[in-house]
Amino acid sequence: MDPSGFAPLGAGLAHMGAGIGAGIAIVGGGIGIGLLAAGAMSGIARQPQSAATIQTAMLIAAGLIEGIAFLALVICFLLSFK
Repeated sequence: MDPSGFAPLGAGLAHMGAGIGAGIAIVGGGIGIGLLAAGAMSGIARQPQSAATIQTAMLIAAGLIEGIAFLALVICFLLSFK
């Protein structure tokens, strides 16, 4: 610890940056899934007979988006505790 009793400025900025990064990652994932669902619903409304195919592709893409958002969140936490 610093002799003055305060933590170094860099540690506080690292925690703040990690928190902001985690928030951006989660918001980005939410926006991505929202746009994906809107496109899928629009496609199903236009061609109801292909609903199963569209739904399968939507679920796979949503899983990939969630995985990337979770990875970004883990990276932010790792940087925060470094």
